[in-house]
Amino acid sequence: MRTYRPAAVVAASFLLIAGAAIAAPAAYAGTPGGTRAADRNTDFNGDGYEDVLIGAPGGTIGGSKGAGYVSVQYGGPGGIGTTRGTVLSQNTTGVPGAAEAGDGFGRALTTGDLDGDGYDDAVVGLPGEDIEPVADAGGAVVLWGSAEGLSGAGSDWLQAQEPVAGATFGTALAAAHFSPDIPGDQLAVTGRTDLTLFQYDDGTRQDPASRSSLVPGTPGREIVPRAMTTGDYDGSGLADLVISGVTAGEEPGHGWSALFFGEVQGLRYDHDLRGGPAVASGDIDDDGYDDLVTGEPHSPDDGGESMTGGVVGVYYGSAGDGPVGAEGPGTPPVWWTQDTPGVPGGSETGDGWGADLSVADTDGDGYADVAVGAPGEDIGTVADAGAVWVLRGAAEGLTATGAASWDQNSVDVPGAAEKGDRWGGQARLTDPDRDGRSGLLTAAPGENAGDGIVWAFPAGTDGVTAAGSWTFDAGTFGGPEKGAGYGAAIDE
Repeated sequence: MRTYRPAAVVAASFLLIAGAAIAAPAAYAGTPGGTRAADRNTDFNGDGYEDVLIGAPGGTIGGSKGAGYVSVQYGGPGGIGTTRGTVLSQNTTGVPGAAEAGDGFGRALTTGDLDGDGYDDAVVGLPGEDIEPVADAGGAVVLWGSAEGLSGAGSDWLQAQEPVAGATFGTALAAAHFSPDIPGDQLAVTGRTDLTLFQYDDGTRQDPASRSSLVPGTPGREIVPRAMTTGDYDGSGLADLVISGVTAGEEPGHGWSALFFGEVQGLRYDHDLRGGPAVASGDIDDDGYDDLVTGEPHSPDDGGESMTGGVVGVYYGSAGDGPVGAEGPGTPPVWWTQDTPGVPGGSETGDGWGADLSVADTDGDGYADVAVGAPGEDIGTVADAGAVWVLRGAAEGLTATGAASWDQNSVDVPGAAEKGDRWGGQARLTDPDRDGRSGLLTAAPGENAGDGIVWAFPAGTDGVTAAGSWTFDAGTFGGPEKGAGYGAAIDE
């Protein structure tokens, strides 16, 4: 629990809602540039290799169940392993606050260079944090990168300007370069209803400027945020932002997303898109524009029952002011299910296909591929054992050619499918050995009665392969295993 602190004076405004321009201050003027989704911001120690950040929000720290923690593994010529890793929590020296039951440290994760020092920083969401006397107001902690990697030293605490009970600030996080007038990465944080954008002065690590607004949307179809992604969908050289979630109001529970474009003045809300609450971005057709992938694992009817095994949508980026979706110069979404010809398996109610997504090149051909998690997939008679798919990118866009899927009963995959493992609850494509081919990390947060385990699949010239796959868990790095839900979040 943290003590309520008054909101700091907003030193800069850099969020545009519904086209209302708010200028960024001259102090942030810098060299224009952008952040494409393919440009991973996960190098915490500056050695040129991607690192991996994994959340265990159910972990018990100092006797407090569900306080949560994260692990970090450092990439290198041999990829990630088990020797270069550590665990951080609110009980780590220098991290603000203290580990308390239900905080959920590690429920959401993102990375980016917020202070402009050349080392990527990690941001950890705690949506269950109480801010005295407000319950579940939520918060976020910034762990600064350095030549030695992540530590608790000098970590910064972030919260809503006015904490509200049950607001769960820190539910979703994203960091990217949204404006040319602001040299560093900005941080977007959502809670139950709000979007807050933070900006640190270059070279500073405290008291970021911030601006908040309600997440925009269509009246009667308000979006309850669950996840965010960034990508340069219009080729402007600036990152764009998508906030994805499920609808409230008259037709609750359907997946929708809100699209913001990065511009000179900051982020500008453009329109809503069908699909969510899972989202990821990357250049699937290698045309220089990032593409948006949405996942809707459950689509309710009026009674709230799942009617589908899950749907994945692809919006292809293009030049123009509205490059994503039918309302802009780009194309309408292309919808995929397990029943799409060439996709392994078949769609069944409750599969949860599209519950998690990741986009990156797995075979070095220049086209980003798409990993799809389905934690509710039944394997034979084993309910909710889970599975993962990889669909391939190509010049014509996403294709079923070469599509593959795995579960714990697949050849060369360690373990065995068990009821409730929810394998594929998280799926991440990452290239920690910098060979130009992203391997697959897939998590089963329900494995071993909720302890959680992560599987690592290598990538060869033909893409992801189960041959040589291996597993690790929180105990590998000295983290408490029981009920940790390790792998409930893996930074994209």
